[in-house]
Amino acid sequence: MDATRKVAVITGASGGIGTALVAAYRGLGYAVTATSRSAPPTNDPEVLSLAADVAEPGAGARVVDATVDRFGRIDTLVNGAGVFVAKPFTEYTDADYELVVGVNVRGFFEVSRGVIGAMLSREGGGHVVNISSSLVDNADAEVSGALTSLTKGGLDGVTKSLAIEYATRGIRVNTVALGVIRTPMHPTDPDGFQAARHPVRRMGEVDDVVRAVLYLEQAPFVTGEISHVDGGQSAGH
Repeated sequence: MDATRKVAVITGASGGIGTALVAAYRGLGYAVTATSRSAPPTNDPEVLSLAADVAEPGAGARVVDATVDRFGRIDTLVNGAGVFVAKPFTEYTDADYELVVGVNVRGFFEVSRGVIGAMLSREGGGHVVNISSSLVDNADAEVSGALTSLTKGGLDGVTKSLAIEYATRGIRVNTVALGVIRTPMHPTDPDGFQAARHPVRRMGEVDDVVRAVLYLEQAPFVTGEISHVDGGQSAGH
């Protein structure tokens, strides 16, 4: 166990963005706990692959305990786990609500509470990065995603709240709010619909997200920031 090596926890680590973030933090020399409902395979001894459903009570404590047992500390948390269900508001079911709120809100609470507690237990502070959506402040008539706005809007709000609460304790909290990113959820855009939602007239790439997260990671004077990575979507059409 190297007491000086930094450690990141990344949730939602089996998806396109999550997998790229694991690689990016390893490139910075961090050890990483990569967690998702289906643990991503790894041969890297500096990556702890951990299966966990962050919506389940107790999952956050298990992720934190396993990370501290393996690596001794936690410096960064990227809350990348999230779900999106597009439906007209009145067609959402109770099951839809439980799923979206469970992952997007309960999952954030579960892991962040435990990680911030671990950060407070030692000197050095830390950094929490949340992944949100530009739909929160740029509603789109062609995208019925009220549960996304409800839950990700909560993340935007709590980002500012926690940034202020822990500013003097060395813990920064930021958010990256996304437009449509080319991932397994949106691998192609044959009719150009997704690209047209962004003023720059293209979809975002996973690397666009990674660059934004790494900027925030290496920007010690930035906290409480909602950084939009959306091709200008949040600025207007």
